[in-house]
Amino acid sequence: MMWTALLVVGAVLCVAAGVLAWGLRQRHLERWLLPYLAHAPRRRAPGSHEEVHVLLCIADHYEPKFQNPTPEVARARVRRWVEDYPRNLGGFVDSDGRPPRHTFFYPIEEYEAEHLDALAGLCAAGLAEVEVHLHHDDDTPEGLRQKLLELKELLAARHGLLSRHRQTGELAYAFVHGNWALCNARPDGRHCGVNNELTILRETGCYADFTLPSAPSPTQTPTINSLYYAADVPGRPRSHDRGVEVGRGAPPAGSLLLVQGPLLIDWGRRKWGLVPRLENGCLQGSHPPSLNRLLLWLRARVQVPARPDWFFVKLHAHGAVEDSHEALLGEPMVRFHRALAEHARHHPNFHYHYVTAREMYNLVKAAEAGWTGSVAAARDYELVANREPAPV
Repeated sequence: MMWTALLVVGAVLCVAAGVLAWGLRQRHLERWLLPYLAHAPRRRAPGSHEEVHVLLCIADHYEPKFQNPTPEVARARVRRWVEDYPRNLGGFVDSDGRPPRHTFFYPIEEYEAEHLDALAGLCAAGLAEVEVHLHHDDDTPEGLRQKLLELKELLAARHGLLSRHRQTGELAYAFVHGNWALCNARPDGRHCGVNNELTILRETGCYADFTLPSAPSPTQTPTINSLYYAADVPGRPRSHDRGVEVGRGAPPAGSLLLVQGPLLIDWGRRKWGLVPRLENGCLQGSHPPSLNRLLLWLRARVQVPARPDWFFVKLHAHGAVEDSHEALLGEPMVRFHRALAEHARHHPNFHYHYVTAREMYNLVKAAEAGWTGSVAAARDYELVANREPAPV
């Protein structure tokens, strides 16, 4: 009888181990599990006595032409944002008295002047900013450089978008790579083609990349929950797999800043009661924002050492498609903003700040430089919004 029980227990354990191993492979955890385990000691939620400033940025991979809709459908997707965003969310304010701030990473290959004119209206109202998104395949360094330079100038001159360096006036932009394939990161080499992408981004005015995390995609880097500098390694893809964390060493020569969002294993949500799910900062219809998720995002501790009270929380979404509209524009998002305000009222040490990608970059640079002032005073630390479109 005892042997039978032991065999049953052994069989159950083998099945559980097999299910867990399957889950690991499906999510490509082998690429980042060891760093995740190594960082476990620093991965903790802030205590009630700690001063907490949550810097909350939504990097929207905004694709009105997703799945090749008719022009009318694409136009309606943009109109939904232009109308519902200020109406449903514009009345909320953060700890600085500022409304929610959304960053639209608009795809180069989907350019439509009327879409960007509409989004520029949200920017002028102080609710949003627009940055650069790109899907490409089998590209060349020359082709990539030309696309980035042309769109950068077009967004600034035609629509008054992007940003400028405070000291030099040079145009700057943030970047998100389509299909997660930054620096030719896919194992099959698809959806990019350019190994030295970091160099080209930096040389064309990119101030930071906001693509990651990409898990469960195989493009995910071993570096997780980090703000770090990475430089191209000649002839090799995936140069951004590793780098130097902000505030923990001199940036490598010719490097680009990468701003990662939270990536954690969520044991509170399990498939079949066994396999934990991923928390990768994605906002979508099936997984809207919530205060419970915020506590996980804080545990990731994406920070700069000089400002342990600043928590950089970069989320991502595909907000143009209909499946995401309710989560990002409807009641789930309304409840989230209400919950943030309520939490701040009951916890005097908790402060939250809605920021764009540009403002998050400025705050990273300010913290890196040893800034001791407020969040509000550092929002335009290095880059300022471009607000001067040329006459058409």
